[in-house]
Amino acid sequence: MPVATLSPEDSTRNLPADESYGLLEPVAYFDGAMPTGVTVSHDGRIFVCFPKWGDEVRYTVCEYWKGRLVAFPNEEANRSVPIDPAAAFISVQSVVVDPANRLWILDTGSPRFELTQYGGPKLICVDLEMDAIVKKILFPQDVVLPTSYLNDMRFDLRRGAEGMAFITDSSDTGPNGIIVVDLGTGQSWRRLHDHPTTKAGAPRGCLPVVEGTPFLERSPDGKTQPMKVGADGIAISADGSRLYYCPLISRWLYSVATEALADPWLDDETVAQTINDHGDKGGAGDGLESDAEGNIYATNYEHNAILRRTPDGLWDTVAHDARLLWPDTLSVATDGYIYVTANQFHRQARFHHGKDLRRKPYTLFRVAIGTQPILLR
Repeated sequence: MPVATLSPEDSTRNLPADESYGLLEPVAYFDGAMPTGVTVSHDGRIFVCFPKWGDEVRYTVCEYWKGRLVAFPNEEANRSVPIDPAAAFISVQSVVVDPANRLWILDTGSPRFELTQYGGPKLICVDLEMDAIVKKILFPQDVVLPTSYLNDMRFDLRRGAEGMAFITDSSDTGPNGIIVVDLGTGQSWRRLHDHPTTKAGAPRGCLPVVEGTPFLERSPDGKTQPMKVGADGIAISADGSRLYYCPLISRWLYSVATEALADPWLDDETVAQTINDHGDKGGAGDGLESDAEGNIYATNYEHNAILRRTPDGLWDTVAHDARLLWPDTLSVATDGYIYVTANQFHRQARFHHGKDLRRKPYTLFRVAIGTQPILLR
């Protein structure tokens, strides 16, 4: 019977291994705090945010300019004021350039995932021609709850007098849902409150596996528990009729009618009747994005990948690369690229018994897709 043996030269043999797919181009490296959100203006300016999750964060919103990070729109806006939570940014999770080329900043008001108080969670608009704050919207505490964690947002400027924003509440300690904001009046309301499709694990439970390890919270005392982060990724359809969303801890994709969300007089049950279940999206993921040709993009942190759902409902791969360690936020830009942050979220100490396994730098990548962003205006 044949016997398998190893010769000395076998120890250096190049064995088959995972292969990358798609041309992933590094754009920027970050040696400080871990980033989450990224967005690119219509004229190519890049903005990045750094939430205060435990790292030392000097500025929670920055512009990446000539190879360095600059406080945006200025240092003062990035200096939180403990006695006045509405005065400045506290901990920003998402930055998005809207169809009118304005920068919107989503402040969670929740450093280290703490309970929020009125004035902390807010939506801020910056005019990119003047680099000045021109609008600030605060949320009532029955809309953005003390347990809420505002995650990501999308815009349709055709609705109402000045447009509407849709925001996911991904809280891991309270109810999840979607927040709708009338940008003209500042009025906001809560939809799909605690709906099953917005919760972690929807629809039948989910245990993600990242870098070969089940993704669980593991405390220094040895206790283990599943993550409970709900509605996270969000994307709007090319015609503005559907809002796509997915919980962080789930492999499923859903959408809901924006017409129903945008009607402040509809009850939640009626809104929920417009939900579509789009099935398994090939793995658990964080961010969603869409383009003008009707494609939906999804990060896939289980497989270090960016996937794309074409208008016919089929999935393909945009990029797969070992360097995509927890692809987080996606942003389709007018230069024909999709940008993505890779921040090693899963290597934080809270998932490894108190030991931080992250290795700097964190990276901003881009991949050519040859399509344009959705500009609903």
